[in-house]
Amino acid sequence: MPALLHFRGAMNIPQNSLVLYKNGPARVAELGDKLDIQLEDGRSLRVRPKDVLLLHPGPVRNLSELAMSAGEVEAACELLDGGQTTLPELAELIYGAYTPASAWSVWRLVDEGLYFQGTPEAINVRPLTEVEQERAIREAKAAEREAWNGFLQRARAGCCSPEDAAYLQEIEEVAWGQREQSRVLQALDCQQNPGSAHALLLRLNHWSESINPWPRRIGAVLEPPAISLPDPPHESRLDLTGLPAFAIDDEGNRDPDDALSLDGNRLWVHVADATVLAPPNSPADEEARARGATLYLPEMTIPMLPTAAIEQLGLGLAEISPALS
Repeated sequence: MPALLHFRGAMNIPQNSLVLYKNGPARVAELGDKLDIQLEDGRSLRVRPKDVLLLHPGPVRNLSELAMSAGEVEAACELLDGGQTTLPELAELIYGAYTPASAWSVWRLVDEGLYFQGTPEAINVRPLTEVEQERAIREAKAAEREAWNGFLQRARAGCCSPEDAAYLQEIEEVAWGQREQSRVLQALDCQQNPGSAHALLLRLNHWSESINPWPRRIGAVLEPPAISLPDPPHESRLDLTGLPAFAIDDEGNRDPDDALSLDGNRLWVHVADATVLAPPNSPADEEARARGATLYLPEMTIPMLPTAAIEQLGLGLAEISPALS
């Protein structure tokens, strides 16, 4: 039958009883002003009675006797759903008897905190719905720890896998200059700076040598302007289409903006007239002024005007090109 047991006080701790000392089981070997207790590892200590918590009056001859098979934990939770009980009562419900072994097993469940919480005198039983929620949280955290440790192991070996995407993104954000600190870099003993992050991404073969992080680090705009353009104005222009025009540009250049023509002894210099599609103070003009110039990078060219404007204004790209000559 469940017993009534007062758990505190030196007079209530019998010899050979089971007590809790620093979250581990101990046997009370001798009584006195201080208690002689024996720990699981065989060590003996003298401690004050207030330093231990009585779990069972005993007798306990050897702490190896505390091994216990699985009991009816969820059945007890369902029966006591959301209620309160004591350690002896709970040991009876789960294991059928209140013994040193069942007392220790119940206390381990209380200490784990999934099903039960509290003290030996007042153990709160968590509702099963709450238990399931807590179990899901713990499983998610365990999976996160496993993923983290797996990533660190792979990274230290100089490789990575698709499942490491979130950790690699964090390193990339440092390499791009979007964040200053990274727990990934810290865990891998790397310096917290863009250069170190870049080197790590190369070492993991996640980035190739062709990736250029410098433009994004300085905040460069890497997309062409997405601005609608007006129709070209109807205006009178000097017709120089009868003169051959020559541009000195690289082969494949897609934004030729100047050219030369020879008309007898006269040399014409032609410059693409951007005001045709980007008149002063228009959205396209303001965007171009904000950018300052076309950005030429080894891997790409980002124009300061919309792509449609380049196609219409680039000298020689269309049959007739507006120019200032």
